[in-house]
Amino acid sequence: MAEAEEQETESLEESTDESEEEESEEEPKLKYERLSNGVTEILQKDAASCMTVHDKFLALGTHYGKVYLLDIQGNITQKFDVSPVKINQISLDESGEHMGVCSEDGKVQVFGLYSGEEFHETFDCPIKIIAVHPHFVRSSCKQFVTGGKKLLLFERSWMSRWKSSVLHEGEGNIRSVKWRGHLIAWANNMGVKIFDITSKQRITNVPRDDISLRPDMYPCSLCWKDSVTLIIGWGTSVKICSVKERHASELRDLPSRYVEIVSQFETEFYISGLAPLCDQLVVLSFVKEVSEKTEREYCARPRLDIIQPLSETCEEISSDALTVRGFQENECRDYHLEYSEGESLFYIVSPRDVVVAKERDQDDHIDWLLEKKKYEEALMAAEISQKNIKRHKILDIGLAYINHLVEKGEYDIAARKCQKILGKNAALWEYEVYKFKEIGQLKAISPYLPRGDPVLKPLIYEMILHEFLESDYEGFATLIREWPGDLYNNSVIVQAVRDHLKKDSQNRTLLKTLAELYTYDKNYGNALEIYLTLRHKDVFQLIHKHNLFSSIKDKIVLLMDFDSEKAVDMLLDNEDKISIKKVVEELEDRPELQHVYLHKLFKRDHHKGQRYHEKQISLYAEYDRPNLLPFLRDSTHCPLEKALEICQQRNFVEETVYLLSRMGNSR
Repeated sequence: MAEAEEQETESLEESTDESEEEESEEEPKLKYERLSNGVTEILQKDAASCMTVHDKFLALGTHYGKVYLLDIQGNITQKFDVSPVKINQISLDESGEHMGVCSEDGKVQVFGLYSGEEFHETFDCPIKIIAVHPHFVRSSCKQFVTGGKKLLLFERSWMSRWKSSVLHEGEGNIRSVKWRGHLIAWANNMGVKIFDITSKQRITNVPRDDISLRPDMYPCSLCWKDSVTLIIGWGTSVKICSVKERHASELRDLPSRYVEIVSQFETEFYISGLAPLCDQLVVLSFVKEVSEKTEREYCARPRLDIIQPLSETCEEISSDALTVRGFQENECRDYHLEYSEGESLFYIVSPRDVVVAKERDQDDHIDWLLEKKKYEEALMAAEISQKNIKRHKILDIGLAYINHLVEKGEYDIAARKCQKILGKNAALWEYEVYKFKEIGQLKAISPYLPRGDPVLKPLIYEMILHEFLESDYEGFATLIREWPGDLYNNSVIVQAVRDHLKKDSQNRTLLKTLAELYTYDKNYGNALEIYLTLRHKDVFQLIHKHNLFSSIKDKIVLLMDFDSEKAVDMLLDNEDKISIKKVVEELEDRPELQHVYLHKLFKRDHHKGQRYHEKQISLYAEYDRPNLLPFLRDSTHCPLEKALEICQQRNFVEETVYLLSRMGNSR
């Protein structure tokens, strides 16, 4: 049974969704479900004739004279056998403690649901309508009206006796009535009247427009939007009437109130019911269509429309065709629209079905966005309304969004969205990385991988590095530069790079990256060697930063070849770590570099390298004659005889003259 109901509900939703031949991009305003449980059982053996709605419960009348009280899920809570024939109307007061019932055989009952007070009367004609005073629970408001051929007002006197008075007759059967506050509105064959119960005056008559329609087949629909606004639907016509107070100067013999029609327009179909929805209207319409094959008129699915009333026309906001059971046999009079003012719930009542329409909530809005694959909007809607949504989770929507982007091939956008959607969930990050690996898109997700809080398993980072190493050395080098060295197993990556260098030993990108990996691993000697081989500008910074002077004692020539100026400055600045003697020894086979070093040493301090001044004479003579004479003048440790010998051998006249004069041989 439950499964059958579920299938029916699904069928109803599918039918509603397919209400238009072409799928609309407009989001529906309402959602629908069948009122099931006890209602299903009732309508299998009986047919619904009328219903009224209270905030706390529902009251359903049937063609077999039964009245059922139901909870809002449709479960039966109470049953009353009122008559053997059709129940025409049920009325409840605002408290929900008193109920009035009338039937086709002329029976009228008004009774307390929780008290013993009761009124019974049987008339000699069918009683079509009944309405109890909204405040019937109060002793001063024990009043109700009934309508058959005439409209009768019943009032209980101080002696607890009921007396009746005729409010109206002579214009055919009374077929509809609505009581709000002090005003009673009813419809007969000629039009709609409003009666002021306080002043005992009838204050208006609104004639019906289309007198060609049978009033018993196309009854008038009435509803009060508030205590002074009455909405009338009859045939295809809608009128919105406002009850206003007449100015004292205009009174004379006129009623103290009058009615102004503030809006009037035609609809496409016949009206079966009306209900207010904020400043809009919910309209239940009976639809007849002509078959293309037989050209015969037939009853189509009823429509539930939301419209925006304007002064002389209306704007359609939404329109849904509803597949209610037995719609093919129903007439306009078989449908009723009841509503709960407290919550925006609308009940579409037909003989074999009761359908509930509800305003769609934020969860429904997200459902629609997801169905339309508008994931970005769905995610935004969920974030804005995260306190109100019950069925959806932001994370689930986000994951669906990532999957959608991947399916569309928008891998970079999908990867970028992971940052926001996955946040600090390491397990989800790892799951998504493996998904990207399966589709060969590890590179796409690599720039967005977390590098701290959370930190993923080393294997994840290594997997991506290997992917780059196989196909993109530059990308691999970028990741090594950007990623902290503790994210992955350094030795694993070093070995992988070395394996690649076996195939391409001179690849500068790989060599430089290997040097960086050695640096992360504090293997500075190997790093320095690579930097020197590559003549990399960062070599001096590396030496200073990591105090690698002990590692460069045998690499002084390499450093000098790379950048003699920087190398000499560094060596002279760190004499305490690499002695002058050690440097000179290392440069023994490269006298031109030895000269550069000793020359700069002499410039800094004339005495520090005094033991090498004799050696420097030859070096200056060979590599830097312009600075030889200044050296001879400034050095106090230079052996003059040795210097004179070298200068005379090379025919350096100026230097020879200087040396001879210094030695006292002026002649």
